[in-house]
Amino acid sequence: MNPKIKEINTKIYADGASIDEFLELNKYEYIKGFTTNPTLMRANGINDYKKFAKELTNKINDKPISFEVFDDEIKLMKDQALEINSWAKNIFVKIPITNTKGLHTSNLIKELNDLDIRCNVTAIFKIEQCLKIIENHDDKREIILSIFAGRIADTGVDPVPIIKELKNLCSHKKT
Repeated sequence: MNPKIKEINTKIYADGASIDEFLELNKYEYIKGFTTNPTLMRANGINDYKKFAKELTNKINDKPISFEVFDDEIKLMKDQALEINSWAKNIFVKIPITNTKGLHTSNLIKELNDLDIRCNVTAIFKIEQCLKIIENHDDKREIILSIFAGRIADTGVDPVPIIKELKNLCSHKKT
């Protein structure tokens, strides 16, 4: 292993939809968790989301694995989050920071947080998107904030200042 990997003050999560690939990556101590989404799963020919999730969490149960809701209505996102959370103890429920209608999901994330459901807030592009999440987050609950640094960089904006500022804002939080 490259010694510089140990110096990175960032948790690395493998993204994909292949149990075999996740099992292989799970051998590396610097991989701290896993994440997938319905689009990746469909692309890999996975038709039964729940079956895939249960099989994966039965094989990897010592690291967090994020599974994303796929509905767009806030109420239905909550129903799916409750279902997904029930599948295994190491699950984080991925909730996009906004739905396709531009509605912010901070109230949903707060509700799930209050129900002791760990969330992976995904598709973050701006600090402003996270302020309400950070403000309302209970420090006793784990949360993952997934900043889309690559896509930010693709727009010509340096994502590093955004990441540093969010890290500073969250420095007292359990994230």
